[in-house]
Amino acid sequence: MSGADQVRRRTQEELERELAEAREQQAATAEILRMISRSPTDLQGVFEEIAASAARLCDAYDASVLQVDGDCQRLVAHHGPIPTPGALPLTRKVVTGRAVLDRQAIHIADVQTETDQYPEGSDNARRLGHRTILAVPLISAGKAIGVIVIRRTQVRPFTDRQIDLLKTFADQAVIAIENTRLFEEVQEKNRALTETNAQLTEALEQQTATSKILRVISGSPTDVRPVFETVVESAAKLCEAR
Repeated sequence: MSGADQVRRRTQEELERELAEAREQQAATAEILRMISRSPTDLQGVFEEIAASAARLCDAYDASVLQVDGDCQRLVAHHGPIPTPGALPLTRKVVTGRAVLDRQAIHIADVQTETDQYPEGSDNARRLGHRTILAVPLISAGKAIGVIVIRRTQVRPFTDRQIDLLKTFADQAVIAIENTRLFEEVQEKNRALTETNAQLTEALEQQTATSKILRVISGSPTDVRPVFETVVESAAKLCEAR
């Protein structure tokens, strides 16, 4: 086989591999969107699927999704063997905190050596055993509400394609959060509307009963028995008594 044929073969193999990767990525992102559509209240399930897909498709050792909660970041989903704290401080001393506060993706080749920029993050990395890290904030209406992070135990930076893919997963996490919020708002409005309708119906029934009693009184000015019977009947019905 000539050198030119070998080059063409390698090029074809690379194209086929890239096409297969693109199809797998597209299938994963489509499945996440289907989950969001099917189960608008299953936010936890969506986060777990995003973490698993991010770790697998970005060739990472693990992946985590955290949400901002006051002055800390709380872990809401994790996939992979690296131990992960349930909460991290919202500070620039850790990679995820800086990604949230600066509202930008942060990619560190070896966080264990970044003792000056990320003293707490570097200490965590040495303790937990990870080195390369990529954190992408979850941005909603211009505000960072969380972060998705992937890690490797060796020094091996992520590719541009993997960085872009993690940004896509971050966008999908935001879509899931907003979709759940809107669904809950609609449900609350529906509950309020149902309660208002019930109150109006009850008020109308009471008004109708009162009008009926007044008609009986005007129709029987000398006979109180029909009035008492109507009062008793209305009281039992409207008060749901036996």
